[in-house]
Amino acid sequence: MASNIKISNSPVNAKLSNKNHIKKVKKEFMLEGLGCANCAAKMEQKINELDGVNSANVNFLTKTLILEIKESSRVEELIEAVINIVTSIEAHVKVREKEKGKILRKEILLEGLCCANCAGKIERESNNIDGVKSATVDFISTKLVMEINDLSKQNDIIDNVKKIVKRIEPDVNVVVIDSKDKVSKSNDKEDEEESNKSEIIRLAIGAIIFVIATAMKFSNSVELLLYLASYILVGGEVVLGALRNIRRGQVFDENFLMSIATIGAFAIGEYPEGVAVMLFYQIGEMFQDLAVNRSRKSISALMDIRPDFANLKINDDIKKVEPEEVRIGDIIIVKPGEKVPLDGKVIEGNSMVDTAALTGESVPREVGVGDNILSGVINKNGLLTIEVEKEFGDSTVAKILDLVQNASSKKAPTENFITKFARYYTPAVVFSALALAVIPPFVIEGAIFSDWIYRALAFLVVSCPCALVVSIPLGFFGGIGGASKNGILVKGGNYLEALNNVEIVVFDKTGTLTKGIFKVTEIKPENNISEDELIAYAAFAENYSNHPIATSILRAYGKEIASDKVKNHEEISGHGVKVVIEGKEVLVGNYKLMNKENISYNEVETIGTVVHIAVDKKYAGYIVISDEVKDDSAKAIKSLKAIGVKKIVMLTGDNKTVGAKIAKELGLDEVYAELLPDQKVEKLELLYKEKSAKGKIVFVGDGINDAPVLARADIGIAMGGVGSDAAIEAADVVIMTDEPSKIALAIKIAKKTRNIVMQNIVFALGIKLVILVLVAFGIGTMWEAVFGDVGVALIAVLNAMRAMKVENI
Repeated sequence: MASNIKISNSPVNAKLSNKNHIKKVKKEFMLEGLGCANCAAKMEQKINELDGVNSANVNFLTKTLILEIKESSRVEELIEAVINIVTSIEAHVKVREKEKGKILRKEILLEGLCCANCAGKIERESNNIDGVKSATVDFISTKLVMEINDLSKQNDIIDNVKKIVKRIEPDVNVVVIDSKDKVSKSNDKEDEEESNKSEIIRLAIGAIIFVIATAMKFSNSVELLLYLASYILVGGEVVLGALRNIRRGQVFDENFLMSIATIGAFAIGEYPEGVAVMLFYQIGEMFQDLAVNRSRKSISALMDIRPDFANLKINDDIKKVEPEEVRIGDIIIVKPGEKVPLDGKVIEGNSMVDTAALTGESVPREVGVGDNILSGVINKNGLLTIEVEKEFGDSTVAKILDLVQNASSKKAPTENFITKFARYYTPAVVFSALALAVIPPFVIEGAIFSDWIYRALAFLVVSCPCALVVSIPLGFFGGIGGASKNGILVKGGNYLEALNNVEIVVFDKTGTLTKGIFKVTEIKPENNISEDELIAYAAFAENYSNHPIATSILRAYGKEIASDKVKNHEEISGHGVKVVIEGKEVLVGNYKLMNKENISYNEVETIGTVVHIAVDKKYAGYIVISDEVKDDSAKAIKSLKAIGVKKIVMLTGDNKTVGAKIAKELGLDEVYAELLPDQKVEKLELLYKEKSAKGKIVFVGDGINDAPVLARADIGIAMGGVGSDAAIEAADVVIMTDEPSKIALAIKIAKKTRNIVMQNIVFALGIKLVILVLVAFGIGTMWEAVFGDVGVALIAVLNAMRAMKVENI
């Protein structure tokens, strides 16, 4: 019968036939600048109403729009309509089609990079290479981190980078870091020591010749030859560097400034001063490089948690391998004194582990069979056998290292300001020096041309912005490193600076201010149902949930659940769950669910979370679940108020009685209870109206259920984030312990870092300005000018290193 059925050529069938051949088009867009979760929901709703759109999904957290269009012929028309909807709701949001293909992240080591100003030039030019999405030079770790859009251009891009680096800094060695390779440090150290030795010998010989020329009496020609020999030994490298840079169009750098100043000193007969200025400049630069390298090593030491190897168990043998070679399910052995290389579960052995590198906790923890263990901790005394649960790239230690090492790519506003300032400051001083040399001799009666040239040359010496360009990013990176040492991961200098202006702190309740460890404290059945039956209904219904309340019910039930008995599981956001258990419809949730389903229930006034249960539309009773407040929470609130936070608010989905009790116990200013996830975002929007223009709002949550609120806040802080992918992804700051008091410490570290940065800015600019004025009026000499350059830079770098020390804050 079926074989005789034919499709006719009727108009209806023709349309159906054509429709089957219409190709759907899927597009993905970035919504740059999207900051309102409520607006995102409106956009999604309106776009879905467009005729021709099959589906539209706006992800507020990732700021993306995934659009499925029914007909390929209407793509351009519908994209234009979508852009109009987005801009009508949020005018400043830019809609950009997401690039196809994977973005490649490439790290390039710039060995020997010691000029912060040059680092800025390399970064600017690398960003202009075709196919590069972004390029950031981290001067502290001497790395260039690139995001490449077009993978086919990868080799060309790297070649262009090498050309740029060689043009700007010829002595810098460019090393492309493979994700699985480790750069050898021992060879670098030997090369560095060898280079330092040769430089010290060269400077020492030049200084001896200078002292001989100054201390003894020689004829003018011999004296000039001695000074020239000393100058070539001490400053020849600087002059050659300046000539190379001028040939490449790089004029305004410290090599050029020092060369012009010292050669000018020779030209007007000030031989001793020309040599002395170059000598002290070189000595100052050497000490500055030593200070920067020392601070780099200190910061690296703070995060020295990368495991070097893993003891992989293969049958009865143990093989030492790279952590990257271990796979999920493999068995590894960790001996006393070794770092745990990968995340996993202890299957054999007991030991104490030192978690200080991850969490800042000084007291070791005990682990045994069945316990989860994180990579990066140190095994103290016992032999542990661990089953690996995550590959190295996804492990806790890898994520933490990636976060800390790349934190400097997100620059603070102060850093961006100084980078821009340095670009204009040096040329401005150079032209001012030119004016100082040329104008006064023509304007002031009796002015001697050589005197004003000398002043102009001293002007040039003091103009280098290195003190600011080096010390400020170093200060922020030191602050981030010091915070990580205390179990606080800050994702960038911009977030560290933002923590200075916190006015309102908003807390989630469960797992943030409370322990999140729920216990069933009451079981109250009704309508001829026993306690065992009531808890069984609740356990079967909550079997698919990993919410702390569901976990506590399953723990209280304590028996194995036959999942095949549960059908039609439906989770109702903010209300509870609806399931069918052996043919009976079971509702488990809060009073809102009972109201929604028109079931009469008993209103319960108690300190705890009340879970109501109904079977086949009849009320079956309730279960009371209680949570404990963390011991650290009261201290956290007190500390935040002590450092000047104006308002502390709690948002919770729990009932008003529980919320009010905890708010009173902790001394919170406001509490909003019985909120759905989207209502939390709405409350946060209202709080924005209460802060000042520069003030910041912090939201503190568990990083799993509160991702939209974490993303919407000025600064999102995730509590207990170690091992939680969602927490690390959504938050700007991750507290690696369950201590909310660490938030106050993070703010204190931010304030200390800002104070150090501001001290460096005021000190460097202040000293330079004073010396420029003294030189302009003929009071200052080149000696003061050299101090204004290298001396100030050295002091600023040493001061920046204090940001790493967070003791006694």
